[in-house]
Amino acid sequence: VQLQASGGGLVQAGGSLRLTCVASGSINSINTMGWYRQAPGKQRELVASITYGGATNYADSVKGRFTISRDSAKNTVHLQMNSLKPEDTAVYYCNIAWYNRVYSYWGQGTLVTVSS
Repeated sequence: VQLQASGGGLVQAGGSLRLTCVASGSINSINTMGWYRQAPGKQRELVASITYGGATNYADSVKGRFTISRDSAKNTVHLQMNSLKPEDTAVYYCNIAWYNRVYSYWGQGTLVTVSS
């Protein structure tokens, strides 16, 4: 399984970015796709996830600002990030998992930098 993430970049505070991740390979259709991030000196944390059925979960810090969506037919997940803050600066990683995360795969990461 491979994941290819894109869409990161440099944006001013208050701006928006849209991240996209495409998964390929032998993928179980009953999966959860998600976005995690890791800022310098911090642990990787969940940003948002979405199940195959469309149920979503968000970190408290991004609720109301970020929206996760998916196209299961294309094994694609998006993260629309609005009202970005400098504290959102991190490397963002996409993830796909199934069987209670026994199978879990990561993308290469895409850098998001929010300037103040």
